[in-house]
Amino acid sequence: MTNAGKAVLVDVRTAEERKFVGHVSGSAHVSWMFGASMVRNPRFLRELEATVAKDSLILLICRSGRRSAAAVEFARQAGFAHIYNVIGGFEGDLDDLQQRGHRNGWRHAGLPWIQD
Repeated sequence: MTNAGKAVLVDVRTAEERKFVGHVSGSAHVSWMFGASMVRNPRFLRELEATVAKDSLILLICRSGRRSAAAVEFARQAGFAHIYNVIGGFEGDLDDLQQRGHRNGWRHAGLPWIQD
């Protein structure tokens, strides 16, 4: 959907996560939270509005799908009508060894991604 121009994928992880873990090529970036203490970005809505039109089909992705789910609900309350969460996120849920990338998520599914 994103390659066909029908949806915009917005990565809501921190800039450090995108750089050191990897990201989807061509995805936009608007941090939902930032810093070591993971403080919510007070400019999130303004930055999202500057990145994508409110009436666009928008997909939000984070590490596991939890932060992006919260960001989706917040954005819906602000008038983004066609915004959805990528379930499983980029790295997926923790496995029995407390590691990500082995159960679900973008990378586990073999979808394209890059690392800077």
